[in-house]
Amino acid sequence: MDSPISAHILTKRRRQRWLLGLALGLALGAGVWGVRAVLQPRIARDTLLLAAVETGDVEASLAAAGTVVPGREAVLSSPIQSTIRRVALAVGARVQPGQTIVELDKELARSALARLDDEQLRNQNKHSQLQLTLERSLTDLRSQAQVQILKVSSLQSALRDEQHLLKIGGGTAESVRQAELSLRVAQLEAQRLARQMHTQQSANAADVRELGFTVSMQQRSIGELAQKLRQADISSPQPGVLTWVNENLGATVQAGDPLARVADLSSYRVRATISDTYAGQLHPGTAVVVRANGTDLRGRIGSISPAVEKGVVTFWVQLDADHHATLRANLRANLRADVFVVTSARHGVLRVRNGPFYQGGREQPVFVVTQGRAVRRTVRFGASNFDFVEVLGGLQAGDEVVVSDMKDHLATPALTVTN
Repeated sequence: MDSPISAHILTKRRRQRWLLGLALGLALGAGVWGVRAVLQPRIARDTLLLAAVETGDVEASLAAAGTVVPGREAVLSSPIQSTIRRVALAVGARVQPGQTIVELDKELARSALARLDDEQLRNQNKHSQLQLTLERSLTDLRSQAQVQILKVSSLQSALRDEQHLLKIGGGTAESVRQAELSLRVAQLEAQRLARQMHTQQSANAADVRELGFTVSMQQRSIGELAQKLRQADISSPQPGVLTWVNENLGATVQAGDPLARVADLSSYRVRATISDTYAGQLHPGTAVVVRANGTDLRGRIGSISPAVEKGVVTFWVQLDADHHATLRANLRANLRADVFVVTSARHGVLRVRNGPFYQGGREQPVFVVTQGRAVRRTVRFGASNFDFVEVLGGLQAGDEVVVSDMKDHLATPALTVTN
């Protein structure tokens, strides 16, 4: 006959079942946790670019491409048509005012100058001959006028005689009328000669002035060519550095062709280009940041080209303290630079360093690294520039944000960050 099981044994058996269930539960939980840990996406920390949210200033800006150019650059052109005879200085040499840079062949110009001199001598001889011819013709008219005056005087005497004879009965009225007619004709002829002489004097003066103008213009041409001949040894009007020179000895150059450029490298400015889409936001005096050789230089828009070429607007930036020695040490002519036109400024705001993660929108998901995980979070952004993006919401100062490109993981709410 079976005996009843004691309470102690029953209690022990129940405890064993509970311990076995708990062990199975723990094993199942550990298995589930292990599976989730194995299946959760991971990313290596050294593949991420991280930046901390901080408080600072953000200047919203437009990006433009720039080139550093000398503040002043003299372009030296050929004054005459000639050929390059000698190049006295090489590119990079320092140039003093009046120092010869390029010598041109002057023989052709000298021949032209000699030809002009000969023509001027001929013009001067023509001037003398014209004056003699005109004076001769005027002298003839004066003689004719004097003869006519004497004739008028003689006819006046004859008229008085006829009138006296008629009065004493020794003449006729017909003789008096004939004498009066002859005197009238002679007076008219004297008046004609006087007018002709006056007209001849005016014509003579005009002919002399015309030839005088020809002589004066020829003299100016001679002076200009002589001045160009003296300038055929190309020199700089200002001190500076020779940045370019035409070194093709024997090459033919026309008057006005550039031969050399001399730059004053004590100051610089920046020539920048930007899409005409932003033309309405460009104004003289607008603040600008120029980044060249890793150095940020402050300046302002000095002038803006009125013309748009191929959808691009060109403007020039005047740098602040452009004569400072540190700027001269960092800048070089034709150096490429990044130009940022400041459109607005935010002071004392939350900001995070700009990077590939920022897509330019007002709201977008980003990943924040915390406790070994990169957690996706929606963040609102404000003003931005090349360096920083303003944070309007979704982040706090000190948050560590992934600023590298994470577009392949945007569908994942969280990532495990491994070392």
